[in-house]
Amino acid sequence: MATAKSSDGATGIGGQIGGKSAGDVRARLLGSVRSVGRALHFPVTGTARGIRRATHAHGAGESGLGKLIELHGVNGAGDVMITVALASTVFFSVPTDEARGRVALYLAITMLPFTLLAPVIGPLLDRLPHGRRAAMAGAMLARALLALVLSGAVISGSIELYPAALGVLVASKAYGVVRSAVVPRLLPTGFSLVKANSRVTLGGLLATGVAAPIGAGLQAVGPRWPLYGAFVIFIAGMFLSFSLPPKVDSAKGEDTALLAADEEHLHGPHLKPVKRPGLRTVGIAVTHALGANAAIRCLAGFLIFFLAFLLREHPLSGQSAAVSLGAVAVAAGTGNALGTAVGAWLRSRAPEIIIVTVVAIEVGAAITAAAFFGAFLVVCLAALAGFAQALAKLSLDALIQRDVPELVRTSAFARSETLLQMSWVVGGAVGIALPLNGTLGLSVGAAIVAVGWLATVRGLLASVRRGGSGRPRVA
Repeated sequence: MATAKSSDGATGIGGQIGGKSAGDVRARLLGSVRSVGRALHFPVTGTARGIRRATHAHGAGESGLGKLIELHGVNGAGDVMITVALASTVFFSVPTDEARGRVALYLAITMLPFTLLAPVIGPLLDRLPHGRRAAMAGAMLARALLALVLSGAVISGSIELYPAALGVLVASKAYGVVRSAVVPRLLPTGFSLVKANSRVTLGGLLATGVAAPIGAGLQAVGPRWPLYGAFVIFIAGMFLSFSLPPKVDSAKGEDTALLAADEEHLHGPHLKPVKRPGLRTVGIAVTHALGANAAIRCLAGFLIFFLAFLLREHPLSGQSAAVSLGAVAVAAGTGNALGTAVGAWLRSRAPEIIIVTVVAIEVGAAITAAAFFGAFLVVCLAALAGFAQALAKLSLDALIQRDVPELVRTSAFARSETLLQMSWVVGGAVGIALPLNGTLGLSVGAAIVAVGWLATVRGLLASVRRGGSGRPRVA
Protein backbone atom coordinates (compact mmCIF):
# COMPACT_ATOMS: atom_id res chain seq x y z
CA MET A 1 0.00 0.00 0.00
CA ALA A 2 2.80 2.35 0.91
CA THR A 3 4.49 1.56 -2.32
CA ALA A 4 1.30 2.20 -4.20
CA LYS A 5 0.79 5.49 -2.43
CA SER A 6 4.33 6.45 -3.13
CA SER A 7 3.87 5.48 -6.70
CA ASP A 8 0.63 7.40 -6.92
CA GLY A 9 2.17 10.41 -5.27
CA ALA A 10 5.11 10.34 -7.60
CA THR A 11 2.80 10.05 -10.55
CA GLY A 12 0.74 13.02 -9.37
CA ILE A 13 3.78 15.19 -8.81
CA GLY A 14 5.18 14.21 -12.18
CA GLY A 15 1.86 15.04 -13.82
CA GLN A 16 1.87 18.49 -12.20
CA ILE A 17 5.41 19.14 -13.34
CA GLY A 18 4.59 17.90 -16.81
CA GLY A 19 1.47 20.07 -16.90
CA LYS A 20 3.42 23.15 -15.89
CA SER A 21 6.04 22.42 -18.53
CA ALA A 22 3.41 22.03 -21.24
CA GLY A 23 1.74 25.27 -20.14
CA ASP A 24 5.06 27.08 -20.24
CA VAL A 25 5.73 25.79 -23.73
CA ARG A 26 2.31 26.91 -24.92
CA ALA A 27 2.75 30.32 -23.32
CA ARG A 28 6.17 30.76 -24.87
CA LEU A 29 4.85 29.61 -28.24
CA LEU A 30 1.95 32.06 -28.08
CA GLY A 31 4.35 34.82 -27.00
CA SER A 32 6.58 34.06 -29.97
CA VAL A 33 3.62 34.14 -32.34
CA ARG A 34 2.51 37.48 -30.91
CA SER A 35 6.04 38.86 -31.25
CA VAL A 36 6.23 37.78 -34.88
CA GLY A 37 2.77 39.24 -35.48
CA ARG A 38 3.82 42.54 -33.92
CA ALA A 39 7.02 42.54 -35.98
CA LEU A 40 5.07 41.95 -39.19
CA HIS A 41 2.37 44.41 -38.18
CA PHE A 42 4.71 47.18 -37.07
CA PRO A 43 5.79 48.38 -40.54
CA VAL A 44 2.13 49.08 -41.30
CA THR A 45 0.99 50.44 -37.95
CA GLY A 46 4.27 52.25 -37.33
CA THR A 47 4.15 53.88 -40.73
CA ALA A 48 0.49 54.81 -40.25
CA ARG A 49 1.24 56.38 -36.88
CA GLY A 50 4.19 58.28 -38.37
CA ILE A 51 2.05 59.59 -41.21
CA ARG A 52 -0.69 60.58 -38.79
CA ARG A 53 1.80 62.44 -36.56
CA ALA A 54 3.22 64.30 -39.58
CA THR A 55 -0.12 65.24 -41.11
CA HIS A 56 -1.67 66.26 -37.77
CA ALA A 57 1.28 68.29 -36.45
CA HIS A 58 1.11 71.96 -35.43
CA GLY A 59 -2.64 72.03 -34.95
CA ALA A 60 -3.51 70.43 -38.29
CA GLY A 61 -5.21 67.54 -36.50
CA GLU A 62 -7.49 69.78 -34.48
CA SER A 63 -8.43 72.02 -37.41
CA GLY A 64 -9.13 69.15 -39.83
CA LEU A 65 -6.30 70.04 -42.20
CA GLY A 66 -4.59 66.74 -41.38
CA LYS A 67 -7.55 64.78 -42.72
CA LEU A 68 -7.53 66.87 -45.89
CA ILE A 69 -3.81 66.11 -46.36
CA GLU A 70 -4.57 62.39 -46.02
CA LEU A 71 -7.50 62.69 -48.43
CA HIS A 72 -5.29 64.42 -50.98
CA GLY A 73 -2.75 61.63 -50.59
CA VAL A 74 -5.49 59.09 -51.33
CA ASN A 75 -6.48 61.17 -54.37
CA GLY A 76 -2.92 61.18 -55.71
CA ALA A 77 -2.42 57.45 -55.09
CA GLY A 78 -5.61 56.55 -56.95
CA ASP A 79 -4.79 58.79 -59.89
CA VAL A 80 -1.32 57.33 -60.30
CA MET A 81 -2.73 53.77 -60.27
CA ILE A 82 -4.96 54.65 -63.22
CA THR A 83 -2.08 56.43 -64.96
CA VAL A 84 0.16 53.35 -64.64
CA ALA A 85 -2.54 51.07 -66.03
CA LEU A 86 -3.35 53.28 -69.01
CA ALA A 87 0.24 54.19 -69.85
CA SER A 88 1.30 50.55 -69.81
CA THR A 89 -1.56 48.89 -71.65
CA VAL A 90 -3.42 51.43 -73.75
CA PHE A 91 -1.27 54.30 -74.83
CA PHE A 92 1.15 52.16 -76.84
CA SER A 93 -1.42 49.70 -78.22
CA VAL A 94 -2.62 51.69 -81.25
CA PRO A 95 -0.84 53.77 -83.91
CA THR A 96 0.04 57.32 -82.87
CA ASP A 97 -2.26 59.05 -85.36
CA GLU A 98 -5.20 56.91 -84.28
CA ALA A 99 -4.42 57.50 -80.60
CA ARG A 100 -4.17 61.26 -81.15
CA GLY A 101 -7.45 61.29 -83.03
CA ARG A 102 -9.24 59.35 -80.29
CA VAL A 103 -7.79 61.44 -77.49
CA ALA A 104 -8.61 64.67 -79.32
CA LEU A 105 -12.17 63.51 -80.01
CA TYR A 106 -12.85 62.45 -76.46
CA LEU A 107 -11.05 65.44 -75.02
CA ALA A 108 -13.54 67.57 -76.95
CA ILE A 109 -16.53 65.41 -75.99
CA THR A 110 -15.60 65.07 -72.33
CA MET A 111 -13.73 68.28 -71.52
CA LEU A 112 -15.73 70.71 -73.64
CA PRO A 113 -18.68 70.53 -71.25
CA PHE A 114 -16.26 71.06 -68.35
CA THR A 115 -14.75 74.07 -70.12
CA LEU A 116 -18.17 75.55 -70.84
CA LEU A 117 -19.43 74.89 -67.32
CA ALA A 118 -16.22 75.96 -65.60
CA PRO A 119 -17.24 79.65 -65.37
CA VAL A 120 -20.29 78.64 -63.33
CA ILE A 121 -18.60 76.04 -61.10
CA GLY A 122 -17.31 78.75 -58.76
CA PRO A 123 -20.70 80.48 -58.44
CA LEU A 124 -22.35 77.08 -58.03
CA LEU A 125 -20.09 76.30 -55.08
CA ASP A 126 -20.96 79.71 -53.65
CA ARG A 127 -24.66 78.89 -53.81
CA LEU A 128 -24.30 75.28 -52.65
CA PRO A 129 -21.57 75.48 -50.02
CA HIS A 130 -23.13 72.67 -47.97
CA GLY A 131 -22.21 70.20 -50.67
CA ARG A 132 -18.41 70.45 -50.53
CA ARG A 133 -17.80 67.17 -48.74
CA ALA A 134 -20.41 65.50 -50.94
CA ALA A 135 -18.78 66.97 -54.05
CA MET A 136 -15.36 65.58 -53.08
CA ALA A 137 -16.91 62.21 -52.25
CA GLY A 138 -18.75 62.26 -55.58
CA ALA A 139 -15.49 62.88 -57.46
CA MET A 140 -13.95 59.91 -55.65
CA LEU A 141 -16.93 57.63 -56.35
CA ALA A 142 -17.02 58.62 -60.02
CA ARG A 143 -13.37 57.65 -60.45
CA ALA A 144 -13.90 54.38 -58.56
CA LEU A 145 -16.71 53.36 -60.92
CA LEU A 146 -14.78 54.52 -63.99
CA ALA A 147 -11.80 52.45 -62.84
CA LEU A 148 -14.04 49.36 -63.02
CA VAL A 149 -15.15 50.37 -66.52
CA LEU A 150 -11.52 50.77 -67.51
CA SER A 151 -10.59 47.37 -66.05
CA GLY A 152 -12.77 45.74 -68.67
CA ALA A 153 -11.85 48.13 -71.47
CA VAL A 154 -8.08 47.58 -71.14
CA ILE A 155 -8.64 43.89 -71.89
CA SER A 156 -11.20 44.20 -74.65
CA GLY A 157 -9.88 47.44 -76.17
CA SER A 158 -13.46 48.66 -76.47
CA ILE A 159 -14.32 52.21 -77.43
CA GLU A 160 -15.47 53.26 -73.94
CA LEU A 161 -11.86 53.24 -72.80
CA TYR A 162 -11.10 56.80 -73.90
CA PRO A 163 -14.22 58.54 -72.56
CA ALA A 164 -13.81 56.64 -69.28
CA ALA A 165 -10.16 57.69 -69.00
CA LEU A 166 -10.95 61.30 -69.73
CA GLY A 167 -13.93 61.12 -67.38
CA VAL A 168 -11.43 60.22 -64.67
CA LEU A 169 -9.49 63.33 -65.65
CA VAL A 170 -12.59 65.53 -65.36
CA ALA A 171 -13.43 64.10 -61.93
CA SER A 172 -9.86 64.70 -60.81
CA LYS A 173 -10.01 68.34 -61.94
CA ALA A 174 -13.38 68.80 -60.23
CA TYR A 175 -11.90 67.46 -57.00
CA GLY A 176 -9.07 69.98 -57.34
CA VAL A 177 -11.51 72.88 -57.64
CA VAL A 178 -13.43 71.86 -54.51
CA ARG A 179 -10.24 71.17 -52.53
CA SER A 180 -9.03 74.70 -53.20
CA ALA A 181 -12.25 76.04 -51.71
CA VAL A 182 -11.94 73.79 -48.66
CA VAL A 183 -8.39 74.66 -47.54
CA PRO A 184 -9.20 78.15 -46.16
CA ARG A 185 -11.85 76.63 -43.88
CA LEU A 186 -9.32 74.29 -42.25
CA LEU A 187 -6.41 76.60 -41.42
CA PRO A 188 -4.90 75.99 -37.97
CA THR A 189 -4.17 79.03 -35.82
CA GLY A 190 -1.15 80.91 -37.16
CA PHE A 191 -1.08 78.98 -40.45
CA SER A 192 -0.83 80.80 -43.77
CA LEU A 193 -2.55 79.49 -46.87
CA VAL A 194 0.87 78.97 -48.42
CA LYS A 195 1.97 76.70 -45.58
CA ALA A 196 -1.30 74.78 -45.62
CA ASN A 197 -1.30 74.29 -49.38
CA SER A 198 2.36 73.27 -49.26
CA ARG A 199 1.54 70.52 -46.80
CA VAL A 200 -1.42 69.32 -48.83
CA THR A 201 0.61 69.28 -52.06
CA LEU A 202 3.58 67.51 -50.49
CA GLY A 203 1.24 64.92 -49.00
CA GLY A 204 -0.14 64.20 -52.45
CA LEU A 205 3.32 63.99 -54.02
CA LEU A 206 4.60 61.59 -51.35
CA ALA A 207 1.56 59.35 -51.76
CA THR A 208 2.06 59.39 -55.53
CA GLY A 209 5.69 58.38 -55.12
CA VAL A 210 4.71 55.46 -52.88
CA ALA A 211 1.80 54.31 -55.05
CA ALA A 212 3.68 54.41 -58.38
CA PRO A 213 5.94 51.36 -57.75
CA ILE A 214 3.00 49.51 -56.17
CA GLY A 215 0.99 50.18 -59.30
CA ALA A 216 3.87 48.95 -61.44
CA GLY A 217 3.97 45.74 -59.39
CA LEU A 218 0.24 45.22 -59.82
CA GLN A 219 0.65 45.88 -63.54
CA ALA A 220 3.15 43.01 -63.68
CA VAL A 221 0.45 40.71 -62.24
CA GLY A 222 -2.11 41.80 -64.81
CA PRO A 223 -3.35 44.92 -66.63
CA ARG A 224 -6.55 45.04 -64.59
CA TRP A 225 -4.94 44.97 -61.15
CA PRO A 226 -3.82 48.61 -60.91
CA LEU A 227 -7.40 49.60 -61.77
CA TYR A 228 -8.76 47.33 -59.06
CA GLY A 229 -6.31 49.00 -56.72
CA ALA A 230 -7.56 52.42 -57.84
CA PHE A 231 -11.14 51.32 -57.18
CA VAL A 232 -10.33 50.36 -53.59
CA ILE A 233 -8.37 53.57 -53.02
CA PHE A 234 -11.10 55.85 -54.36
CA ILE A 235 -13.81 54.07 -52.36
CA ALA A 236 -11.70 54.71 -49.25
CA GLY A 237 -11.37 58.34 -50.36
CA MET A 238 -15.13 58.63 -50.68
CA PHE A 239 -15.61 57.69 -47.02
CA LEU A 240 -12.65 59.80 -45.95
CA SER A 241 -14.26 62.84 -47.62
CA PHE A 242 -17.14 62.66 -45.16
CA SER A 243 -14.71 62.50 -42.24
CA LEU A 244 -13.71 66.12 -42.87
CA PRO A 245 -15.06 68.55 -40.25
CA PRO A 246 -18.63 69.84 -40.78
CA LYS A 247 -17.29 73.39 -40.99
CA VAL A 248 -16.08 72.52 -44.51
CA ASP A 249 -19.74 72.71 -45.55
CA SER A 250 -20.51 75.84 -43.55
CA ALA A 251 -20.99 79.09 -45.43
CA LYS A 252 -20.99 81.18 -42.26
CA GLY A 253 -19.09 84.43 -42.83
CA GLU A 254 -18.67 83.89 -46.58
CA ASP A 255 -19.75 85.96 -49.57
CA THR A 256 -19.26 85.68 -53.33
CA ALA A 257 -16.05 86.86 -54.94
CA LEU A 258 -15.86 88.37 -58.41
CA LEU A 259 -12.66 87.73 -60.35
CA ALA A 260 -11.66 91.16 -61.68
CA ALA A 261 -10.39 94.34 -60.07
CA ASP A 262 -11.58 97.90 -60.29
CA GLU A 263 -11.42 100.85 -57.94
CA GLU A 264 -15.11 100.73 -57.02
CA HIS A 265 -15.02 97.16 -55.73
CA LEU A 266 -11.36 96.76 -54.85
CA HIS A 267 -11.62 96.86 -51.07
CA GLY A 268 -14.53 94.60 -50.35
CA PRO A 269 -17.20 92.26 -51.69
CA HIS A 270 -19.54 93.69 -54.26
CA LEU A 271 -22.53 95.28 -52.59
CA LYS A 272 -24.13 96.74 -55.70
CA PRO A 273 -25.21 94.95 -58.87
CA VAL A 274 -22.55 95.03 -61.57
CA LYS A 275 -23.25 95.32 -65.28
CA ARG A 276 -20.77 92.62 -66.31
CA PRO A 277 -20.06 89.64 -64.04
CA GLY A 278 -16.38 89.38 -63.27
CA LEU A 279 -13.93 88.97 -60.43
CA ARG A 280 -13.93 92.50 -59.04
CA THR A 281 -13.20 91.93 -55.37
CA VAL A 282 -9.84 90.19 -55.37
CA GLY A 283 -7.48 93.07 -56.15
CA ILE A 284 -5.27 93.99 -59.07
CA ALA A 285 -2.24 92.00 -57.90
CA VAL A 286 -4.34 88.83 -57.59
CA THR A 287 -5.85 89.15 -61.06
CA HIS A 288 -2.41 89.60 -62.66
CA ALA A 289 -0.97 86.72 -60.63
CA LEU A 290 -3.90 84.61 -61.73
CA GLY A 291 -3.18 85.47 -65.37
CA ALA A 292 0.46 84.44 -65.00
CA ASN A 293 -0.56 81.18 -63.31
CA ALA A 294 -3.05 80.51 -66.08
CA ALA A 295 -0.23 80.77 -68.64
CA ILE A 296 1.90 78.34 -66.60
CA ARG A 297 -0.98 75.89 -66.23
CA CYS A 298 -1.71 76.16 -69.95
CA LEU A 299 1.90 75.21 -70.68
CA ALA A 300 1.61 72.26 -68.27
CA GLY A 301 -1.41 70.87 -70.12
CA PHE A 302 0.31 71.50 -73.43
CA LEU A 303 3.50 69.67 -72.43
CA ILE A 304 1.63 66.65 -71.06
CA PHE A 305 -0.21 65.92 -74.29
CA PHE A 306 2.38 67.15 -76.77
CA LEU A 307 5.33 65.33 -75.21
CA ALA A 308 3.26 62.19 -74.65
CA PHE A 309 2.79 61.77 -78.39
CA LEU A 310 6.09 63.30 -79.47
CA LEU A 311 8.19 60.99 -77.27
CA ARG A 312 6.17 58.02 -78.39
CA GLU A 313 7.23 58.63 -81.98
CA HIS A 314 10.64 60.13 -81.22
CA PRO A 315 11.94 58.79 -77.87
CA LEU A 316 14.85 60.35 -76.04
CA SER A 317 18.16 59.22 -77.49
CA GLY A 318 18.92 55.59 -76.74
CA GLN A 319 15.72 55.02 -74.73
CA SER A 320 12.34 53.41 -75.35
CA ALA A 321 9.19 55.48 -75.53
CA ALA A 322 8.02 54.24 -72.12
CA VAL A 323 11.34 55.11 -70.47
CA SER A 324 11.36 58.52 -72.17
CA LEU A 325 7.89 59.37 -70.89
CA GLY A 326 8.81 58.05 -67.46
CA ALA A 327 11.90 60.25 -67.31
CA VAL A 328 9.89 63.35 -68.21
CA ALA A 329 7.18 62.46 -65.67
CA VAL A 330 9.73 61.93 -62.88
CA ALA A 331 11.45 65.22 -63.76
CA ALA A 332 8.12 67.09 -63.63
CA GLY A 333 7.17 65.48 -60.32
CA THR A 334 10.56 66.25 -58.80
CA GLY A 335 10.34 69.85 -59.94
CA ASN A 336 6.86 70.15 -58.48
CA ALA A 337 8.00 68.80 -55.11
CA LEU A 338 11.01 71.13 -55.08
CA GLY A 339 8.83 74.13 -55.98
CA THR A 340 6.44 73.25 -53.15
CA ALA A 341 9.30 72.97 -50.67
CA VAL A 342 10.83 76.27 -51.78
CA GLY A 343 7.43 77.97 -51.60
CA ALA A 344 6.94 76.78 -48.02
CA TRP A 345 10.45 77.95 -47.11
CA LEU A 346 9.95 81.42 -48.63
CA ARG A 347 6.70 81.83 -46.66
CA SER A 348 5.04 84.17 -49.17
CA ARG A 349 7.85 86.74 -49.24
CA ALA A 350 7.43 89.10 -52.22
CA PRO A 351 4.96 86.85 -54.10
CA GLU A 352 4.71 89.24 -57.08
CA ILE A 353 8.48 89.13 -57.61
CA ILE A 354 8.51 85.34 -57.29
CA ILE A 355 5.82 84.97 -59.97
CA VAL A 356 7.49 87.41 -62.37
CA THR A 357 10.84 85.65 -61.89
CA VAL A 358 9.72 82.04 -62.29
CA VAL A 359 7.61 82.80 -65.36
CA ALA A 360 10.52 84.68 -66.97
CA ILE A 361 12.84 81.74 -66.26
CA GLU A 362 10.30 79.32 -67.71
CA VAL A 363 9.99 81.42 -70.86
CA GLY A 364 13.77 81.36 -71.25
CA ALA A 365 13.91 77.61 -70.67
CA ALA A 366 11.17 76.94 -73.23
CA ILE A 367 12.90 79.13 -75.84
CA THR A 368 16.22 77.37 -75.19
CA ALA A 369 14.62 73.91 -75.43
CA ALA A 370 12.93 74.90 -78.71
CA ALA A 371 16.11 76.32 -80.22
CA PHE A 372 18.39 73.45 -79.16
CA PHE A 373 15.89 70.61 -79.00
CA GLY A 374 17.34 67.57 -77.26
CA ALA A 375 16.74 64.97 -74.59
CA PHE A 376 18.47 66.81 -71.75
CA LEU A 377 16.71 70.10 -72.43
CA VAL A 378 13.29 68.43 -72.66
CA VAL A 379 13.78 66.81 -69.26
CA CYS A 380 15.02 70.10 -67.81
CA LEU A 381 12.00 71.95 -69.20
CA ALA A 382 9.64 69.38 -67.66
CA ALA A 383 11.36 69.77 -64.28
CA LEU A 384 11.29 73.55 -64.48
CA ALA A 385 7.64 73.56 -65.55
CA GLY A 386 6.73 71.52 -62.47
CA PHE A 387 8.82 73.81 -60.25
CA ALA A 388 7.30 76.99 -61.69
CA GLN A 389 3.74 75.68 -61.47
CA ALA A 390 4.10 74.80 -57.77
CA LEU A 391 5.94 77.97 -56.72
CA ALA A 392 3.76 80.36 -58.72
CA LYS A 393 0.57 78.74 -57.38
CA LEU A 394 1.78 79.11 -53.78
CA SER A 395 2.61 82.74 -54.48
CA LEU A 396 -0.91 83.23 -55.84
CA ASP A 397 -2.24 81.70 -52.62
CA ALA A 398 -0.17 84.20 -50.64
CA LEU A 399 -1.62 87.11 -52.61
CA ILE A 400 -5.18 85.83 -52.13
CA GLN A 401 -4.61 85.62 -48.39
CA ARG A 402 -3.01 89.07 -48.32
CA ASP A 403 -5.33 91.03 -50.60
CA VAL A 404 -8.70 89.26 -50.62
CA PRO A 405 -11.13 89.96 -47.77
CA GLU A 406 -11.81 86.89 -45.65
CA LEU A 407 -15.51 87.22 -46.44
CA VAL A 408 -14.92 86.18 -50.07
CA ARG A 409 -11.63 84.28 -49.78
CA THR A 410 -13.08 80.77 -50.06
CA SER A 411 -15.07 81.80 -53.14
CA ALA A 412 -11.96 83.36 -54.69
CA PHE A 413 -10.05 80.11 -54.27
CA ALA A 414 -12.77 78.07 -55.93
CA ARG A 415 -13.10 80.42 -58.89
CA SER A 416 -9.37 80.89 -59.41
CA GLU A 417 -8.79 77.12 -59.40
CA THR A 418 -11.60 76.72 -61.94
CA LEU A 419 -9.87 79.19 -64.25
CA LEU A 420 -6.56 77.35 -63.87
CA GLN A 421 -8.21 74.03 -64.72
CA MET A 422 -9.71 75.61 -67.85
CA SER A 423 -6.26 76.84 -68.85
CA TRP A 424 -4.90 73.31 -68.49
CA VAL A 425 -7.62 72.01 -70.82
CA VAL A 426 -6.88 74.65 -73.45
CA GLY A 427 -3.16 73.86 -73.31
CA GLY A 428 -3.86 70.14 -73.69
CA ALA A 429 -6.03 70.74 -76.74
CA VAL A 430 -3.28 72.81 -78.39
CA GLY A 431 -0.74 70.09 -77.61
CA ILE A 432 -2.83 67.42 -79.34
CA ALA A 433 -3.49 69.57 -82.41
CA LEU A 434 0.13 70.46 -83.23
CA PRO A 435 2.33 68.44 -85.59
CA LEU A 436 4.86 66.22 -83.83
CA ASN A 437 7.82 68.53 -84.36
CA GLY A 438 9.83 69.24 -81.24
CA THR A 439 11.13 72.66 -82.22
CA LEU A 440 7.74 73.86 -83.44
CA GLY A 441 5.89 72.51 -80.42
CA LEU A 442 8.20 73.96 -77.81
CA SER A 443 8.21 77.28 -79.66
CA VAL A 444 4.43 77.37 -79.31
CA GLY A 445 4.80 76.47 -75.63
CA ALA A 446 7.28 79.30 -75.15
CA ALA A 447 4.89 81.70 -76.87
CA ILE A 448 2.05 80.69 -74.54
CA VAL A 449 4.06 81.52 -71.43
CA ALA A 450 5.63 84.63 -72.96
CA VAL A 451 2.20 86.10 -73.71
CA GLY A 452 1.12 85.45 -70.14
CA TRP A 453 4.28 87.00 -68.75
CA LEU A 454 4.09 90.12 -70.93
CA ALA A 455 0.43 90.63 -70.07
CA THR A 456 1.00 90.50 -66.31
CA VAL A 457 4.54 91.67 -65.55
CA ARG A 458 3.73 95.40 -65.46
CA GLY A 459 0.75 94.93 -63.19
CA LEU A 460 2.68 92.72 -60.77
CA LEU A 461 5.66 95.08 -60.60
CA ALA A 462 3.31 98.02 -60.13
CA SER A 463 1.74 96.18 -57.20
CA VAL A 464 5.19 95.76 -55.66
CA ARG A 465 5.91 99.49 -56.04
CA ARG A 466 2.60 100.31 -54.34
CA GLY A 467 3.45 97.91 -51.55
CA GLY A 468 0.45 95.64 -52.12
CA SER A 469 -2.69 96.30 -50.15
CA GLY A 470 -0.95 96.90 -46.89
CA ARG A 471 -2.65 93.95 -45.26
CA PRO A 472 -0.60 92.12 -42.63
CA ARG A 473 0.84 88.84 -43.77
CA VAL A 474 0.59 85.58 -41.85
CA ALA A 475 3.88 83.69 -41.51
